[in-house]
Amino acid sequence: MKRRDFIKTSVGAGFAVSANPFAARYDQSASRELQQAATMFDKIWDAHVVTNLGGDTDLLQVDRCIGGGPNQVLGMLDEGVEIANPEIFFSVPDHGVSTSPDRYTDRSLGTGWQAYEEHAEQMQEMGFNTWGQYDPRHGIQHVVGPESGLSQPGMVLCAGDSHTCTHGAMGLISWGGENSSNILRTGTVIRLHPNTMRVNVVGRLGPGLRSKDIILRVISQLGTDSGSGYAVEYAGPVVRALPQEARFTICNLAVEMASLTGMVGPDDTTFEWLAGREFAPAERYWDQALRFWQTLPTDDGAVFDREETVDMTGVEPQVTWGINPEHAIGIGDRIPDPDDAPAQKRETYRQAIEYSRLTPGEPILGTPIDEAFIGSCAESRISDLRAAAQVVEGRRVASNIVSAWVVPGSQPTKRQAEAEGLDRIFTEAGFEWREPSCSKCYGSNGDYVARGNRCVSNSNRNYIGRQGGETNTILASTTTVAASAIAGHVADVRTYL
Repeated sequence: MKRRDFIKTSVGAGFAVSANPFAARYDQSASRELQQAATMFDKIWDAHVVTNLGGDTDLLQVDRCIGGGPNQVLGMLDEGVEIANPEIFFSVPDHGVSTSPDRYTDRSLGTGWQAYEEHAEQMQEMGFNTWGQYDPRHGIQHVVGPESGLSQPGMVLCAGDSHTCTHGAMGLISWGGENSSNILRTGTVIRLHPNTMRVNVVGRLGPGLRSKDIILRVISQLGTDSGSGYAVEYAGPVVRALPQEARFTICNLAVEMASLTGMVGPDDTTFEWLAGREFAPAERYWDQALRFWQTLPTDDGAVFDREETVDMTGVEPQVTWGINPEHAIGIGDRIPDPDDAPAQKRETYRQAIEYSRLTPGEPILGTPIDEAFIGSCAESRISDLRAAAQVVEGRRVASNIVSAWVVPGSQPTKRQAEAEGLDRIFTEAGFEWREPSCSKCYGSNGDYVARGNRCVSNSNRNYIGRQGGETNTILASTTTVAASAIAGHVADVRTYL
C-alpha cells in the first residue's frame, strides 16, 4: 500500500499522537474499519503530519528532540524567540566530555561541562531536560534517551547527531542531522517522505555472534549506500529473538547504510524493558499507552518499496578490514584483493588496503593491534559490559596492547556494572575503567587512538581518521574486542567462550 493512500484512510480516523509526548491515544474501533495494511513507519509518520506541503513533503510534529544546548537556547531567548515546547527537549553533553576519572576535579579536561555548569539550572526551570556531566543520569545521548524512558514507541524523535537512528529500536521514527533551532521555535520539522525497506534477518546465530555481527553482515551484503532514500525496518526471526539492548546496536548502524532511520517493531520485549523507567508512562496510564503501542507494528500484508533478506546461518563473527562498515568479513576469511572486487568498488578497496596497511590474501585473524576500545552508543550498555567481562575474567590484556579502555554508556550503566563487580574484572585484566562519554569513537573530547596505531573497536565507524590521525580502526563486536585485547591481535571470540 502506497503512502498517500494510507494518509487518506488514517489521518482523521483517530490515529494520532498527543502533543504531550508522554500520552498517546489511538481510537482502535474507528481506525480498524478504515485502515488498510500499513507499515509501522507510515503509521507513525502519518500520525505526525501537521500539514502536507506539496508532493511527499510534510510538516511533522516532533515528540522529542535531543538538542537545544544552553548557549543556543539562551541566545534565542536574548533575540526574543519564544520556545514552543521546552519539555520535548533533552540536552546531554557527550561528544565534548572527557572520560578521565579526573574530569570532576580538573575542568581543563573536555569542553562539555562549561555551558551546563553555568546555565543548566536556569534551563531546567524553563522546562528543559538538561543533564550535564554531574547529573547522575548523564551519558551518551543515544544510551540515556532510551535508558531513562524518554524514547518511546510511536514517537518522532530527532537530533543533530547522525546516530539518532539508534532510538528506532524502541519502535519509533528517529533521525539525525536536524537543526534544533527550528524545533525550538515551532515544535515541527519539514521532511520529504522516504521510501520504505524491510530487512528480514533469518537463519540461526552461531556461537559467539552478537547483534553487531548481524548488522555488519547486513551492511557488507547490501552496501553502505543501500539505505539511501529509505526508512529501514529490521525484521525476521533473528531480530525478533534479540533482547532490547541488542536491538539498539542494530538500529545504531542504520545510518552506516545511509538510511534516514532504522526501526524494530515494538513487542513484549520492548514493553517489559521500558516499564518502570523514569519517563515511561505512569502506572495509571500504562495500559492506555500499551494499547496504542500494540497497534504500531507493521500489518500483515503491508507493502514495502524494497525487501531484502539476510541469512545468518553459518556466519562467523564479523570484523572490518577497510575504511567503511561494508568492509566486513568473517573472522576466518582473508583480506580481499581489490582486483576481485566489483568494478565500481575497486578504487575504494585499493584506498582501504593502502590505508589499513593490510595485505590481500592474508587472514584477518591474527592481525596485530595496538589498542582496544569498548564503548560508544553502539555497544556500551550493561548487557554489552557483562558479555565482555565474561570473556576477560581471569585473563590479562596482552603486553603489546598500549591502551585498552572500557567506557560505560551512562552513569546508571556504570553504577550497575560497579555494583556487579564488572569494573574490577576489567581493571584486574588490565583495562582502564573510564567515565561515560563518546570517547574514542569520535575523539572530540581529546580521547584519541594514538597516531599510527591500529585499534579494534566496538564503535560504529571506521572511516579514515575517525579515531585519530593516521589511525586504523577494525570494527567488531564487544566480545570480539575483549578477546582481541587478551590475545594482542584480532582474535576469534569463540575460542574464549
